[in-house]
Amino acid sequence: MRGMLRKGPGWVAGIDRALVHKVSRFPGGGHDDLFRRLSAAANNGKLWFGIAGVLATFPGKPRRAALHGAIAQGVASAVTNLVFKKLLPRARPLPEHLPLFRFVNPQPTSSSMPSGHSASAVAFTLGAGLVQPVLGAAVAPLAAGVAYSRVHTGAHWPSDVFFGSLIGAGAAMVTRKWWPVRPPFPETARSRTDAAKVPGGEGLSIIVNTLGGSYAPETIGALREVFPSAYIREISEGEDIAAETEAAATRPGVVALGVWGGDGTVGTAAATAVAHSLPLLVLPGGTLNHFARDAGTSTLEAAVEAAARGEAALADVGHVTVARGLAGNPERLELIMLNTASIGLYPNLVRRREQLQPALGKPLAGVVAMFRTFAAGTATTMLVDGVRHKLWIMYVGRGRYYPRDHAPLVRPVLDDGVLDLRMITADESFARARLLWSVLTGTVATSRITHLREETRIKVDSAGSPLVLAVDGEVIPGVRSAEFTVMRDALTYYSPSENS
Repeated sequence: MRGMLRKGPGWVAGIDRALVHKVSRFPGGGHDDLFRRLSAAANNGKLWFGIAGVLATFPGKPRRAALHGAIAQGVASAVTNLVFKKLLPRARPLPEHLPLFRFVNPQPTSSSMPSGHSASAVAFTLGAGLVQPVLGAAVAPLAAGVAYSRVHTGAHWPSDVFFGSLIGAGAAMVTRKWWPVRPPFPETARSRTDAAKVPGGEGLSIIVNTLGGSYAPETIGALREVFPSAYIREISEGEDIAAETEAAATRPGVVALGVWGGDGTVGTAAATAVAHSLPLLVLPGGTLNHFARDAGTSTLEAAVEAAARGEAALADVGHVTVARGLAGNPERLELIMLNTASIGLYPNLVRRREQLQPALGKPLAGVVAMFRTFAAGTATTMLVDGVRHKLWIMYVGRGRYYPRDHAPLVRPVLDDGVLDLRMITADESFARARLLWSVLTGTVATSRITHLREETRIKVDSAGSPLVLAVDGEVIPGVRSAEFTVMRDALTYYSPSENS
């Protein structure tokens, strides 16, 4: 095989010489300069990295397509230059095979077989196209032009281009497994019920946490305008949110409880609403308010309409029993979990992701935040349902969150009866390297270090040092153990109907 490639005999070499001869007979013109410039632009992958950089400025599929295309191009280039060019040495076309005005100068000195330009072009184009086909189709003519330019300028034989293209296609398909297609999110589904109608806020008590990230002096005025008959209680720094929420919920004539604040404040209000069998109106406020989004009240207008019409739905809540403090005499806490709980590095991951999200978009922000968090973080040792683990993250969601990877974002169903358990372990050898590689290649969800399952009960125990547990964003230090269960359909919340 090596001899054939050096000397050029055989049917492959015959076809190559015949095709190059046909190319050499094309008349000269502006196209010669075009192909020469196109070939030079693709040197060292510069053309594809440039396109990837432009695509990365657009969040969502264009950005993911750029990343997958760049990964595929990198793999194809490495395989071509480090493996096949050394295994299959072959002389490049000579000046007598093509007109001198067209012949590339200086001629590359590496093996002609296979074409690295072609491998990179096809890998990037197909890699991006697998994520967003319209982008692949748009780039395909450019990739074809680069591949042909290598024959037109005398840098490669046609079979070099063909073999390089096969390598590029293979790299795109192999790396597609590293960047799996996210399954579609389920349709939003709510178990509808009726709740007290509170037009204008009559019979509604609203607590407002003034420390919420989006609080402004005009917040109270806006709430009074749409709920003129409601009782509105501002909670300032230093006040007991739980006590003030309890007082607001037990006022005479109260038939519904409203809350404006972040996840922690909403969780406190949910616990109070469950305890007093009151429907909960979650208003769009606070630094983070995931439940308002899940409930369909992410705008004030939607919340006002649902409350006025008594449109509501049922949600499960999590019940968390926490033992903390001294091992011999622990303090016991009973908590309601509306959204999520976590142990380990997850709070740091979420904080970084939220900071990066406006600039990078959700998917890429999750990848960058995770890479930064785990590059310097340390694992936590604990027992999960009696099994000892070293964990980077233990995440418990009340209900199935999507996507099914390290960065859950949305929860289409609020009453599915399960706890969403996600663990990223450090039990395996080379745990940090495995983790960072899976983040870089987008394979966290399918990696051996990731464990996803659904439960109705989860028990966590510290294995020595007390744990730090975050429940709906509120941090609880000194935890010795925590038990999570599901309370089915325990919360009634206002939610606009589909026909509203």
